[in-house]
Amino acid sequence: MTRWTIEAVCTGTARPFNGTETSAITKRPREGAVQVLADGLAPDEQADRRVHGGAQMALHLYPLDHHAFWRDAIGDSPLLDEPGSFGSNLAVNGLTEDMVHIGDRFRLGPKTSGALIEVSQPRQPCWKIEHRFGHKGMVASIIRTGRCGWYFRVIEPGEVAAGDRLERIAIGAAEWSVARVFRALMAGTASAGELADLAELSTLSPKLRAKAAANRN
Repeated sequence: MTRWTIEAVCTGTARPFNGTETSAITKRPREGAVQVLADGLAPDEQADRRVHGGAQMALHLYPLDHHAFWRDAIGDSPLLDEPGSFGSNLAVNGLTEDMVHIGDRFRLGPKTSGALIEVSQPRQPCWKIEHRFGHKGMVASIIRTGRCGWYFRVIEPGEVAAGDRLERIAIGAAEWSVARVFRALMAGTASAGELADLAELSTLSPKLRAKAAANRN
């Protein structure tokens, strides 16, 4: 399968989250066309640009397929009815971490005005997921199961709306699925050879290439 449907396009604003902390993890579906720019959707916000957003993490996709897993794990939270409940910008069924690779390119949106996007890295889970859902242990579960989601960089800007296509037009590093990169760098299972390969993988985000290089030494 090379084409999927965008079930929802979600954006958010930075809001008070935990004491003095703010977060834009709450993403709500948008109606109509949304611009896809070099730094992501317009408008969309990230509270901490050190770890979210920017050119290498412009768009986040957390598979809708995982929501059933979480219902079994934490109960039928109403948040799991929301397509952007994990901070996802793009809601898609039938596409998971083992099916996409670093450097895969996708056409996002309508044929005439869609964007060209490229898989850049897995998402590293943080405490904000547990705080939002009110359940401890979710981060550990993500690390154990690899249900992490991933980021895209934007190669060519465009626009997208719910109901548009997400079509893979090129395979990147076929040996490096998002799932494998996550296991190697986030779950800490990488061999010395894998770290060396990841440090040289040009389509992997510079931050994770540097992490691979540092852990190799």
